Amino acid sequence: MDHQNPSCSRADRKTIEKNRRNEMKALYTNLNSLIPPQSHSRPREMVSLPDQLEAATNYIKMQQAKLEKLKQKKNCLVWSKGGPNNLPNIDFRVSGSALEVVLITGLNCQFMFTRIIHLLHEEAAEVVAATFSVLDNTVFHTIHAKIGDQSAQNHGAAGISERLKKFAYDCI
Repeated sequence: MDHQNPSCSRADRKTIEKNRRNEMKALYTNLNSLIPPQSHSRPREMVSLPDQLEAATNYIKMQQAKLEKLKQKKNCLVWSKGGPNNLPNIDFRVSGSALEVVLITGLNCQFMFTRIIHLLHEEAAEVVAATFSVLDNTVFHTIHAKIGDQSAQNHGAAGISERLKKFAYDCI
């Protein structure tokens, strides 16, 4: 039978536990050093360990929320500045008195659709139909308009297309 010296195993366990406590203390200190100083009056060393862990947890959660907001803001800016695949994109075709405008945007660019409708009305073009479809984060708008006599007298199709080009360029 193998009988070990009880005092030897007890000393080993004490050493192991002491090493574990020292390692945990070093980890807590490292975590605490990553967190900016809090606005409380007590020095860090005087704050209890559970309070330090709670402060670190709150700080990490706050940083995660900030990161999520920044990601949302970035996505809005990317889509409003042309985004992936050179969005927004505008194309138009004129055939006689018929005008077709195809607008491809991100989900956050609905203002472009209403602005194009407004531009067409300013040019006295009659909007006959307007449709849209959504695929993933991309919106495809199609506007069919009729260029009337008054519009032809003002600028005609060339004037309308120039205004639409300028508008699309300014949005990107």
